[in-house]
Amino acid sequence: MKHARTRDIDDLYATINRLESLDECRKFFRDLLTETEIRELAERWKVARMLWQGVPYTTIEEETGLSSRTIARVHKWLKQGKGGYLMMLRRMNYPKE
Repeated sequence: MKHARTRDIDDLYATINRLESLDECRKFFRDLLTETEIRELAERWKVARMLWQGVPYTTIEEETGLSSRTIARVHKWLKQGKGGYLMMLRRMNYPKE
């Protein structure tokens, strides 16, 4: 598979940015992604929320079934990523530990 060009990636982001409702998001993402991919994204977002709230790794592992390696990766992105997780956690008013 060829790597997507930056222009194509930006076009995808621009398309997502134009979605106007939760229903539109469900429809678009279901056509774009497999059910498994959607669940994987949802699980990462759940891990980010749990880490934000100070939940220990062991509890996150038990509740999600994800490996400590995956949890650590999300934790790294939460602390040292581009700020996307933090931006959305704050925007969605999730309580912090």
